Amino acid sequence: MSNKETIYGFGVNPSLTTNHFYIIIPSKNNEMVQVYERFNWTDAEEQIIGKSDVLKLEISKHKWNKLSPDVTAEFNARLKKEKLKIGRFIVGGNPIERLFGKELMVLLWGIEDSDPSVIPTAIRNWKGLMPEERWWLYTMTNASTGHIKDKKGWRIALRYALCENPIEENPQRSIFDLLDE
Repeated sequence: MSNKETIYGFGVNPSLTTNHFYIIIPSKNNEMVQVYERFNWTDAEEQIIGKSDVLKLEISKHKWNKLSPDVTAEFNARLKKEKLKIGRFIVGGNPIERLFGKELMVLLWGIEDSDPSVIPTAIRNWKGLMPEERWWLYTMTNASTGHIKDKKGWRIALRYALCENPIEENPQRSIFDLLDE
C-alpha cells in the first residue's frame, strides 16, 4: 500500500474496495445504533447513506456500549499486526472494513434479542471463533436471514451459539498439561 492511500475508520481502504460496513452511533442514549452494509464510497470519511445502502441491524446504544470495547480491541490488534492505522468508534459515522463488518454482524445478530447480561458470554464465544469461521457464519446467516426484520433461522442459531453456550473463563487444559502433572 502506498503512503498516498487513506485508511478510514477500521481498515477501510476505498482504493481497494468500496464495499464496507458503516455504523452510525447516535449521541443520545435512547436512540438506536444503526449498521449498514454499503457498496459505494462517497470520497469522505463521513458517508452519506443512500438508497443502495442496506440497513442490516439496529441495536440499543446500551448493548453497543457493552460490546464496543472488546470489538475495538479485537480489530485494532489485527490492524496493528498488518501495520495499519488503528480505529476507534465515535459518535456519528464509523466505516468498518467489509470482513470486519461481517465478523461484527455475527456478534450483533447473536445478541440483538438477548438480555444484555449475556453479552460477556457472547463476546467470549465470538472471540473463540477464527475470523474465517465468523465470515462463514455471516455468509450463511446473511443468505437466508440477512434483512433487518429476519429474526429467525440462522439468526436464532447465532443467539444460541453465542449467548446460551457458556464457556469457562479458565483456559482449556491440553493433554500435555495432564502429562506434566
